[in-house]
Amino acid sequence: MPELPEVETLRRDLEREVVGKRVKQVEVTGMRSIRRHPNKKHFASKLEGHKITGVDRRGKYLLVGLDGGDILVAHLGMSGQLLRAKGGAREKPDKHTHVIITFTQGGQLRFVDPRTFGELFLTTPEDLEDQVPELAHLGFDPVDDMMSWTRFGDLLSAKKAKLKPLLMDQKFVAGIGNIYSDEILFSAGLRYDRSSDSLSSQEVRRLYRAMVETLQDAIKHRGSSLADEQYRDLFGKLGDFQAQHKVYDREGNACRRCRSTIVRIKVNGRSSFLCEQCQV
Repeated sequence: MPELPEVETLRRDLEREVVGKRVKQVEVTGMRSIRRHPNKKHFASKLEGHKITGVDRRGKYLLVGLDGGDILVAHLGMSGQLLRAKGGAREKPDKHTHVIITFTQGGQLRFVDPRTFGELFLTTPEDLEDQVPELAHLGFDPVDDMMSWTRFGDLLSAKKAKLKPLLMDQKFVAGIGNIYSDEILFSAGLRYDRSSDSLSSQEVRRLYRAMVETLQDAIKHRGSSLADEQYRDLFGKLGDFQAQHKVYDREGNACRRCRSTIVRIKVNGRSSFLCEQCQV
């Protein structure tokens, strides 16, 4: 599932590419991707004729503002992609394209989702958190919400939880998943099962710096595209931060810091990667 760096990359691309454009036509091929709406016409009518005014991100959700006041909410799920296309006969949609938004100025925005866990829907700012209750309880955003490391330490101490599950808890910090929690913990030199209230002041500083710098670096490299290549940016290109991964999906390879072997373990039923020499 795309995490904060991938969604933020898309947000920045969308902000440059579609803000100010007016929706001419909306085509929907199936109801699964717009399942909160009663029918295709209902969804299309709320978009057609409206201009896009801005693009925000909350956690892993994209919020596309419209001039009528509504918000187009996009969640990519496991395999969703938002792709910019020129349209026309030369650029036929992928077979997994479920929504095509055509602009009056030309060009399209396409929602492609092979596994159909993602979705698009329209709502009002007032109803947003009722529609997506988890947004009402999101923790701080590690890219947008800067804080002192002492404040971060207070938040860690109050939780008394194992570090990896805590970093992935959207109620504690928004947008981090399996990939970046492993990369952050390696960068900080901390094990996944350390208790958050056991960290020294130096370890708190290292963890906070590792979190911010890892995510910012991943955004700079336009996110991570894994072996399935399902994450792509707005232009259909792969991210390249996977080439920078220190531990994630590197089982059996040498640690880039100490040359020990990267190992894979199961944490809450999911694969996690670490260097047992570097992380304590």
